[in-house]
Amino acid sequence: MAGNNNDLMRGNPPGIMLIRSMRRKDWSLKTYKYVVLLITFIAYTSYHASRKPSSIVKSVLHPHPFLNETVSNPWPIGPLFIKKETLGPIDLGKSRKGPLFIKNETLGPMGLSKPRKKGWEPFNDEDGTSKLGEIDVAFLACYSIGMYVAGHLGDSLDLRLFLTTGMIGSGIFVGLFGMGYFWKIHAFWFYLLMQMVAGLFQSTGWPSVVAVIGNWFGKRKRGLIMGIWNAHTSVGNISGSLMAAGVLEYGWGWSFIVPGAFIFFAGIMVYLLLPAYPEDVGFPCPDRPSSEDSLSPINDEEAQRVKENMGENGQGNVPRVGSGSRTSVGLLDACLIPGVIPFALCLFFSKLVAYTFLYWLPFYLSQTAIGGEYFSVKSAGNLSALFDVGGIVGGILAGHLSDKLDARATTAASFMYAAIPSMLLYRKYGGVSEFMNILLMMIAGLFVNGPYALITTAVSADLGTHSSLKGDSRALATVTAIIDGTGSMGAALGPLLTGFLSTKGWDAVFIMLVVGALSAGLLLSRLVLFELSEKFSKRLACGQHNSGGSASQPLLRDQR
Repeated sequence: MAGNNNDLMRGNPPGIMLIRSMRRKDWSLKTYKYVVLLITFIAYTSYHASRKPSSIVKSVLHPHPFLNETVSNPWPIGPLFIKKETLGPIDLGKSRKGPLFIKNETLGPMGLSKPRKKGWEPFNDEDGTSKLGEIDVAFLACYSIGMYVAGHLGDSLDLRLFLTTGMIGSGIFVGLFGMGYFWKIHAFWFYLLMQMVAGLFQSTGWPSVVAVIGNWFGKRKRGLIMGIWNAHTSVGNISGSLMAAGVLEYGWGWSFIVPGAFIFFAGIMVYLLLPAYPEDVGFPCPDRPSSEDSLSPINDEEAQRVKENMGENGQGNVPRVGSGSRTSVGLLDACLIPGVIPFALCLFFSKLVAYTFLYWLPFYLSQTAIGGEYFSVKSAGNLSALFDVGGIVGGILAGHLSDKLDARATTAASFMYAAIPSMLLYRKYGGVSEFMNILLMMIAGLFVNGPYALITTAVSADLGTHSSLKGDSRALATVTAIIDGTGSMGAALGPLLTGFLSTKGWDAVFIMLVVGALSAGLLLSRLVLFELSEKFSKRLACGQHNSGGSASQPLLRDQR
């Protein structure tokens, strides 16, 4: 009996064991699902929040030489969006808004400020934007490479401990990047190294959280559930932007230390409270291997009866396949699952577009006139968060539509095609006014982040529990790692190219984004045609059945 109890409690988080002993009874399956959703949501929110600071501080490390920020109280005490004043050849008597207020600037000939070294070495030279792009690509390259290893390890090790290690490590190295400000470090290699190591630790996150969600939830309504849950990506970007911008006035180092502390303590919460597998707390897996195509998830009442029966008999009817007791599939076997390669290549271009906005949108907003004026660095960071508000809506909408239509590829491709005109409209008309910029930015965020969210959540979970695996959900982290790891290579390439292309003009950057979105949609063409032909065949078979009886049966057998 003692051995069985130890086996049962092996994967139990210490925080849940403490709560269980205090309540003297266990939670229901539904409560556990809510807990898993909440904790994984907070966990990946902290991951994305810790990636956002580098985009916020770009304009501080490499400032525009002829722009000066007006002085104001920090948000939320002062205005959320603070305008910049433009310094150029001016009449010191009057400008179109009266005398131009210039603070801490020494005027030279023609009213221009004297050349004065600003920013932070080594990013304030002429090649500063290129170095900032290299910092981004260093992080994302290590992230994408580490993803393949992390996925296999996530399927082989205890997911809770693996995720905790990644989060605590991420927090330490994100914080160390910010300490470069207080230690007055100006060596490029230091910041490059910190980003590379942080990227390796960050690669543990996505395969792990998707695997945990896939373990707890069956395929029914997975697109909608994961679409809502995937709002953590945008919530993380928004919270990271607000945290980094909110403490920016105290020194750019704090913009890294605060999000780093957030993910550090979120990692401790994961260790204490996250059960990685239902079997770890005595519940059966929702995707039964015996269920055809794993489409019949066990309901709460049935799962509770199984667990109670297990307790009464002193032995488990639930197979002990929880943390640390399953075998994982290899990378090659996972790649052979139908649909993995097309979706992985699609995500390469989809993340290229999404991460270009993630890393460069605040910089773009701070250096682009909107309604004839410029935003401060802090305000540009706050304003860029609205792109992710549109992304939240896009992720939920894409997940819901893909469930309704039962067509993941068609939904993802449609969103990518719609992203093309939305980005072009944003580039052309985003500078007309602040309202127009916000509206078009949110629309672009909806279409850009929708397919990215769908592929990295519901699609990855579907393929990770594909019928060809015979119910072995230990492929979840591996499949997720292959898809998102390939996508992260695009995420690394986009910001790197932007660092070079932005020096030639922002039109070149938007051309790159359009080509990326078009490529992402085209790569799903074969899967889209298959989904459409399958639906047409089913509709035709249904029509024949209604009109003539059994004529549809041979057609359905042939289709299978």
